[in-house]
Amino acid sequence: MWGSARSSERVYWLRWLAGALLLALLCASAASRASGTEDPLDLAALKGRVVYLDFWASWCAPCRESFPWMNRLQAELGREGLTVIAVNVDRDRADAEQFLRSHPAQFRIVYDPEGLLPEKFGVRGMPTSFLIDRSGRVEARHEGFLIRERDHLAQQVRSLVFAH
Repeated sequence: MWGSARSSERVYWLRWLAGALLLALLCASAASRASGTEDPLDLAALKGRVVYLDFWASWCAPCRESFPWMNRLQAELGREGLTVIAVNVDRDRADAEQFLRSHPAQFRIVYDPEGLLPEKFGVRGMPTSFLIDRSGRVEARHEGFLIRERDHLAQQVRSLVFAH
């Protein structure tokens, strides 16, 4: 009987410790989000894939042209190793959502109303895109989006995707 009392006491303390650890992890995660230290764009997780990273805003006229083009790129090259990610910099997420209702994205959208990512990448205007190779190195930077240049840009993306 005495052995079973110690056993239940041990179980109690193990459960208490597990709960305390879970609470500590949740608090650390919340603190990280609150302090802005959590990176909403983990490019390291995409190593081994080509990334087309686009910065956009709802008020950006050329972005209306680039979204259908990026949808086509993702559909054509996604299985070959391309990931298209578009970072929205609108302060009001509702503006971005309204834009997306008219120009749906079939690729990942990251919201950055604080503008941390554009600052990190040195973005000066919208849209600005980066072509990142499979090892995580920026291969090209494009400012603006001109319809007459989209075929050349698509060829750059294809070349990088099929370079492996």
